[in-house]
Amino acid sequence: MAISEARAATPWIDRRAAAPAREADSIASGASDVVVLGGGMAGLATAARLQARGVSTVVLEAHATPGGCAGWFRRRGFTFDAGATTLVDFGPGGVGGELLDEIGLGAVDGEALPGYTAWLPDRTVDLDRDPDKWSETRLAAFGSSAGHRRFWETLDAIASTFWRVSRRGGSLPIHGLGDLARAARAVGVRESLRARYLTWTLGDLLRRHGLDADRPLRAFLGMLVEDTVHGRVDTAPLVNAALGITIRGAGLTRARGGMAGFWRRFVAHYHSLGGRLVTRCRVERVSAAGRSFVVDTSRGTFTARQVVSALPAELTARVASEPVARRLAPHLMRNSEAVGGAVVVYLGVPEAEVQGPRWTHHQLLHDYDAPLGMGNNMFVSVSAPGDLASAPAGHRVVMVSTHCELDAWEGLEPREYARAKKAAKERLIGLARRVYPDLARNPVVVETGTPRTFLRFVGRPRGAVGGYRLHLGNANLRAIPQDIGVPGFHLVGDTTWPGLGTVASVLGSRVAARNVLAELGSEVG
Repeated sequence: MAISEARAATPWIDRRAAAPAREADSIASGASDVVVLGGGMAGLATAARLQARGVSTVVLEAHATPGGCAGWFRRRGFTFDAGATTLVDFGPGGVGGELLDEIGLGAVDGEALPGYTAWLPDRTVDLDRDPDKWSETRLAAFGSSAGHRRFWETLDAIASTFWRVSRRGGSLPIHGLGDLARAARAVGVRESLRARYLTWTLGDLLRRHGLDADRPLRAFLGMLVEDTVHGRVDTAPLVNAALGITIRGAGLTRARGGMAGFWRRFVAHYHSLGGRLVTRCRVERVSAAGRSFVVDTSRGTFTARQVVSALPAELTARVASEPVARRLAPHLMRNSEAVGGAVVVYLGVPEAEVQGPRWTHHQLLHDYDAPLGMGNNMFVSVSAPGDLASAPAGHRVVMVSTHCELDAWEGLEPREYARAKKAAKERLIGLARRVYPDLARNPVVVETGTPRTFLRFVGRPRGAVGGYRLHLGNANLRAIPQDIGVPGFHLVGDTTWPGLGTVASVLGSRVAARNVLAELGSEVG
């Protein structure tokens, strides 16, 4: 999701708020074991894992603060999440929880969301974090026939297996016997038979149980998988869709102060481990030099034994050496149309405007028959009451977001773009008033982000957000692997396996760190 367009250059970040998470006077000096390109979730998680293992790292981030698509900005005392608003599976035993344990950082300081409400055209459905309550609710909301029960049982079983694989060290794509053995150990032989579902879509499972024509259920599932895997019911890989549909059971957490609060703690801890984060440092070229790499940037030249690129695959191909670009080329060609954008309205409002509903997060579908996106499937996220790190006393932060097609925002003349942006803002606010009737009647802050915003300020190609729209041809065993066969050069992040979202980025960081350590071997003390 996008960030604000209020200023002309990196000043979309409040510099005073950014100070704890940057080294304003850092310049290239000396050599590190590993240079990490990009200070988003995947890049910083990889660097922190390595630093905790005694591997010297430096993270190069083009912007004023870390976070990437899980970044943040400030306006008039309000702190907004630029994209992701929650952390997934960061509790004890989770993928994120394992990261925090590994690097020695305590639990996230924030609100464990009890669930959120889905608003359909003719009903509301509470997606409760408690699995027993959620099981009861979905049968009551969508039907309790034998087909419905078998569908949910199968979906839960698939999700349970692959959550377990993720939490126990399994990895995809499977490149050899080591990866295969890890996956088998994670779930056991019997559950490993569920790997057959890697060739199914979510639509296949609905058809298997005679539910393909169940319009409310299809629409409900469609809004969830668009939000989590950027897919559609009939094309979303079943395994990925099952994980996305069950993320609230894995646990959603909103940090105190939003992503800004999370990154302040995380980066301070990374620094305490000896890691370096160099911000406002644009990577221009990565070249091999014998057994090392040379990284030319806007702030000088860095050298390292290994490179981990957490940049989008398209940007990695632009800055990396020819062997990397050549190996990425077929993946990029295949995925060129599997991209999408987002429109986000950022609101700082009096608390009275968001009173009423018991939960602070909502997902809305307004028309069963209309295409998803541009308001028909939107997410509303409200900061917790009393979270003064997000909003001044008596006020709350609200983010209203929706997916969109990129081409609708391309080639517009300035006046056309201004009209489109204003219309999108008014539409999203108007639709969000289904939940909060008084929303934005007297706002303190109103700003809108579009794909152009992301292109301008974040450098995402075409302004695309998150990872690729997943389908059977580009996910899991066919995803861009983190090891592309160039010694010493590794990939991680939302355009590689395992895909988009905070939990996937953290899982990918585990695989990337493992690959780096295996290559460094005895070179690191």
